[in-house]
Amino acid sequence: MSSRYAFSKSLKELRFLLCQTSETSGTLRSFLSKSYPVMKKHNPYTPIMIREAFGIEPKVFARYELGKEVSEPLSGLSEREIEEKVSALAKPSSLLKPREGDAVAQ
Repeated sequence: MSSRYAFSKSLKELRFLLCQTSETSGTLRSFLSKSYPVMKKHNPYTPIMIREAFGIEPKVFARYELGKEVSEPLSGLSEREIEEKVSALAKPSSLLKPREGDAVAQ
C-alpha cells in the first residue's frame, strides 16, 4: 500500500470532491479515512485537499506541473478501484496520455 502512494514529483496537488451525506460518496469517504494518513505520510509536501459540497458527484483531480489538470469520476467504484485510480493519477505516465475529451491549452 505504501509504495502505491509514493507520488511523482510532477504531481503538485491532489484534490477530492465529495458529498458529506450521499451514498455515492460513501465509498470515497471510507477510502479517505483509511488512506489519507498513509498518503500524507509518504507525501508530506504535496497538498492533498478534500472538498465537500452537498449533492456533488465524487471526483478526484490531479494537478501537475505547468498547470496540467486531470480528473476522474469516482461514482460507483469500490475502495480498491478508487485506490487504482488515485495510484494511476499519482504516476507521471498519466501526464503523457491525453484522454479523449481533455482540454488542450494552446
